[in-house]
Amino acid sequence: MTVIASQCPEITVNVADINPERIALWNHEDLDQLPVYEPGLAELVGQQRGKNLFFTTDVERAIQEADIIFISVNTPTKTYGKGKGQAADLKYIELSARTIAKVATTDKIVVEKSTLPVRTAQALKNILENTGNGVKFEILSNPEFLAEGTAIDDLLNADRVLIGGDNTPSGKAAKEALSSIYEHWLPKERILQTNVWSSELSKLVANAFLAQRVSSINAISALCEKTDANIDEVAKAIGLDSRIGPKFLKSSVGFGGSCFQKDILNLVYIARSYGLTEVADYWEQVIIMNDHQKRRFADHMISSLYNTVSGKKIAFYGWAFKKDTNDTRESAAIYVADALIEERAEITVYDPKVSRAQMLSDLNYLGTRSPEENERYLTVVNNPYEATDKAHAIAVLTEWDEFKSYDYARIFDQMLKPAFIFDGRRLLDKTALKEQGFKVYTIGE
Repeated sequence: MTVIASQCPEITVNVADINPERIALWNHEDLDQLPVYEPGLAELVGQQRGKNLFFTTDVERAIQEADIIFISVNTPTKTYGKGKGQAADLKYIELSARTIAKVATTDKIVVEKSTLPVRTAQALKNILENTGNGVKFEILSNPEFLAEGTAIDDLLNADRVLIGGDNTPSGKAAKEALSSIYEHWLPKERILQTNVWSSELSKLVANAFLAQRVSSINAISALCEKTDANIDEVAKAIGLDSRIGPKFLKSSVGFGGSCFQKDILNLVYIARSYGLTEVADYWEQVIIMNDHQKRRFADHMISSLYNTVSGKKIAFYGWAFKKDTNDTRESAAIYVADALIEERAEITVYDPKVSRAQMLSDLNYLGTRSPEENERYLTVVNNPYEATDKAHAIAVLTEWDEFKSYDYARIFDQMLKPAFIFDGRRLLDKTALKEQGFKVYTIGE
């Protein structure tokens, strides 16, 4: 919405939310207080806020005034009932639709922006069209293909924008209306119009294919470690094949974020619901491989530390699922920490953007142990050198650039010996660290 406001000065953009604390942060004078960290976002918000970009809790007024309404609410994986652990929980989508239906007095274009299972648009249409107040709604699917950390550039220079809708005259007009917004900065040939079902499914499939590449290269990383091959050399060799390409072939401790796992689980659930067992099993294996990579990393740490980490201080560099974001959803660090705390390790974390409250919330969400136990075993510090003081080992779990520039000679001196580094992001110079005296494990070697 901020990019749309910046590129379309004649359009008024209202970001409405029922959470007053969140809206207060979006309106905070100190742009460092914005609830989402994304490079370049604070500057854009500062430029547009109060001009044609507004943050409000007056949801009903925002609905009434809008010509186009984007529904951008969370669609987490269900933790209860039918489809538990796989299907998307659509209660927030439905609540949004019912609010729009109740409030709207003029015709609206309603745009699905959240990642949704196929055929959600039909459910939205059923709710909106049965209000009895004579308002006409057009439902469009406009899935997000932005990567956190590069989201603004991804939008300004998008490979494609996908708009799905009905092929009726009014549906085509709605698709053109939304397309005209993106055409302020993107050539029309990059804006792909489809039917709504193709658009919804394309989002799930795009994330599934990307996650599949990550799990595929991570599967080979385990083989590299057993055969003295180097995963970067293997990735480079196959990435030079023009049919494969080099992207998403970076081996790591596993993928995270809000989309990959959730979307694949959704795809698995949809396939199973249609009786496509082999299709479901195929895609589920991507998740199984990702979980295995996290467990394998934690198990290697434990075995390297003489099969016991009880009472040992382990420093974590990074908690966010990737650099340049404060998003921790499905971060590998959560699951590695959980495995080590289960062995009574004392975890001390430094992450430049993630708060202690968020880290504890992430661990507590797993339900492995009591919140009191998690608080006992998790310490969060604001200085990377404090994290490693008297530590037995360091685990690099997010690829923050600043981790490469630290004084590792100083870090080595203050750690207990032998001093271990477990590089789960292939970020650090293994040769240099070994020369300083560290015992180094780099995933995929």
